[in-house]
Amino acid sequence: MVNLSGLDPTPSLPLWLHITGVMIHGMRIKDGKATYVSRYVRTSRLKQEEFFGGAKFMKVGDIKGLFGLLMVNIQKLREKAKVLDLSYGNGTANTALMYHHGKLLALQEADKPYVLKVLEDGDLQTLGMLDYDKRLSHSFTAHPKVDPVTGEMFTFGYAHMPPYITYRVISKVGFMHEPVPITISEPIMMHDFAITENYAIFLDLPLYFRPKEMVKEKKLIYSFDASKKARFGVLPRYAKDDLLIRWFELPNCFIFHNANAWEEEDEVVLITCRLQNPDLDMVSGEVKEKLENFSNELYEMRFNMKSGLASQKKLSASAVDFPRINEYYTGRKQRYVYGTVLDSIAKVTGIVKFDLHAEPEAGKAKIEVGGNIQGLFDLGPGRFGSEAIFVPREPGTASEEDDGYLIFFVHDENTGKSSVNVIDAKTMSADPVAVVELPHRVPYGFHAFFVTEEQLEEQAK
Repeated sequence: MVNLSGLDPTPSLPLWLHITGVMIHGMRIKDGKATYVSRYVRTSRLKQEEFFGGAKFMKVGDIKGLFGLLMVNIQKLREKAKVLDLSYGNGTANTALMYHHGKLLALQEADKPYVLKVLEDGDLQTLGMLDYDKRLSHSFTAHPKVDPVTGEMFTFGYAHMPPYITYRVISKVGFMHEPVPITISEPIMMHDFAITENYAIFLDLPLYFRPKEMVKEKKLIYSFDASKKARFGVLPRYAKDDLLIRWFELPNCFIFHNANAWEEEDEVVLITCRLQNPDLDMVSGEVKEKLENFSNELYEMRFNMKSGLASQKKLSASAVDFPRINEYYTGRKQRYVYGTVLDSIAKVTGIVKFDLHAEPEAGKAKIEVGGNIQGLFDLGPGRFGSEAIFVPREPGTASEEDDGYLIFFVHDENTGKSSVNVIDAKTMSADPVAVVELPHRVPYGFHAFFVTEEQLEEQAK
């Protein structure tokens, strides 16, 4: 039974979705009532492993040291013997969700998108893989960007063989334009990118695909090279090739997630969560109870298109990630960023609101209210959450940017119960707008997404 407390019937909260593993958890709030559903994304990989009754595909954490080399060869043998069929991909569609051109997409960066359909009763159905009429032959990021003004979607994929990065533009009506290879020196992991009104921003960061080091040094197949600079490529977003890309250098770092980017006079501005000396062991194996040597902070980076110089400015203490904004401002200058305060890689202890118009307080060693931190929603002892998605009270940019709600899962390890919290994004009040208790635990997961009533009606056609 789903219990509801304190729900304001005014907000329109049709469907909120959250990914854990390969399962989508969805909740719909309408007319003061909530419905909840959880369903697996029916990927080719899942169907094959169901047939065998167990795991047959490699996992990221398997690809480490000599054991990693063994796992790679075993998978190749299974594919050659037709035990495994990789013709429909081998991804898990377990990272993030995006809506574009009437389709709800489940995404993971090593594969193509999977299309989901929300049924009238709120249930979720996997329709299958999307290859854009066979125009998509490479992987597809879990973090494409939809321009709220033009309706276009911008995306990329990365690979271990040249071209290492491939950029794509998808029209408002779902047509995927020709690929634009982006030239970089080595294969890298590139989890996210950004767009402005006129540019796309690519992150050539020194987390390299190096299988030899994996075997020799017992590392994961991706390793961070602290001797290399971080490079940022700014490309006109409708470019047909990468001849006009401008590359900028900053001190080495890695970035999992960007908040937003925009243009400001001669500069392109990127708001991002900057990670110093990433250790992928933190996200590939058992979750550590506490973060160790983990510095993930909100930063402002500026790339001057006239002078060719780059600069950066620290905006927060550690550790904050999963930055979200009012997405009607994607690619345009905005004021507020909402992030998660991390206790460990998988455990979110609070939701923080940043005001980019205010200056950060110098010398801060932790995330707390003051300076550019306008609000902090603390989940309390033994309570941990998920990424918080911003839902505007009204569509568009006519109302105040922060006039809306933040929605996120909370799991109470003291009681074993899970719930969905809805809080006021403007006030960041400690009193939630609504709390929806769920019938069972929802595991800690990755990203969340919100689908509007209009989008639900459009995808049902």
